[in-house]
Amino acid sequence: MSAVPACPQCTLENTYADGALFICADCGHEWAAGDADTSGVVVRDSNGNVLVSGDTVTVIKDLKVKGSSIPLKQGTVIRNIRLVEDDAEHIEGNSDKIKGLVLKTCFLKKA
Repeated sequence: MSAVPACPQCTLENTYADGALFICADCGHEWAAGDADTSGVVVRDSNGNVLVSGDTVTVIKDLKVKGSSIPLKQGTVIRNIRLVEDDAEHIEGNSDKIKGLVLKTCFLKKA
């Protein structure tokens, strides 16, 4: 019995083989056997949109920032984000007032 890989889109392991394709029973994503190896970590915002380096995102709720007395307010724009290597939950970026932020993607939406 061959091992069926986890879904590259939703990362869940409820997948099965159907001929030359693998299919995820949870999200319905289909991929060929060679496609899963070439895709790296997929970073998604709170709405499920794929984020890439250089994107602009918006904060969806007020956030307290460690080491700063200035909170990030809802609607704050973070321009030119950088993805954290091998981490789908965090991005790096700068706001107008606070530099060097590391933010969780569940509090962001793509602008």
